[in-house]
Amino acid sequence: MTYELMIQHKGTVMLPPTVEGVTIEWERKGQPGKLVADVVKTPGLSFQEGDPCRFSVDGTPVFYGFVFDKARKGSNPNVITITVYDQLYYLKNKDTYVYENKTADAVIRMIADDFQLNVGSLEGTGFSIASRVEDNKTLFDIIQTALDETLKATSQMFVLYDDVGKLTLKGLGSMKINMVVDDSAAGDYDYKSSISSGTYDKIKLSYENKETGKREIYIAQDGANINQWGVLQYYEKIDSTANAKSMADALLDLYNTKTRTLKLQNVLGDIRVRGGTLLIVTLGLGDINLSSYLMVEQVKHTFSNEQHLMDMKMRGGTFVA
Repeated sequence: MTYELMIQHKGTVMLPPTVEGVTIEWERKGQPGKLVADVVKTPGLSFQEGDPCRFSVDGTPVFYGFVFDKARKGSNPNVITITVYDQLYYLKNKDTYVYENKTADAVIRMIADDFQLNVGSLEGTGFSIASRVEDNKTLFDIIQTALDETLKATSQMFVLYDDVGKLTLKGLGSMKINMVVDDSAAGDYDYKSSISSGTYDKIKLSYENKETGKREIYIAQDGANINQWGVLQYYEKIDSTANAKSMADALLDLYNTKTRTLKLQNVLGDIRVRGGTLLIVTLGLGDINLSSYLMVEQVKHTFSNEQHLMDMKMRGGTFVA
């Protein structure tokens, strides 16, 4: 495996050698892609914050962004630690938007045009949001709200990411790759099952009826799990009794289970894996035998000594990140 780090400064392309390794981190939402590398200060190497940077593996571009941080240590001033973010970093900017009858992909394109961001393929989300007022919000939040509204209306999840310098939006179904993580591919894992967070075996919804002056209560519960776990109650005041019982039942279906976390460590690397990728995990975890598609919530790629490894936080089903 060979990799190449390129930095461009005022039209001059430089290929500085790196020390030890390069890391790339991607998350499914709310954060830009991040590359960190230690480069050697060779004669003629000169670059500044804001300069574009590209990282390639075996000749294939994997990451494109801009230098945001440069750091040195007095004990070794000839090594510069650089932090590079892809263009999603600019979605941290705040602004105010008022829009009507726009799909989430149209909202992304509108913001990209306003902030001069490069756009690649944006998959059509198919649902028009009637109207939104987004006041003093980050662009990340404005876009995520549009994607969340789409998810509620269509049950379709979409993932926004930077594909080597171009904003890209894909439906979750398009994020599947033919990769299996099993005992032979994963170096190690951290697995935890719990009922201490996000688990409820009793749902209690309360409605204050102003006409009668009485409080109306709607309850859904699982007696077997209450006997096993004790009462773990979710309580919420609601504004309407419309579908209150079905809402309680739906919340019980959602929360009446153990939560699990799974972090895969030192997995054999694959440059296709990013936040939002779906891949198959087949592992015996002690209390369960797992063999299903899970979504990568976060991934950290490490390229070092001609070796590529990944650490991943997984999500799906009862697995939460």
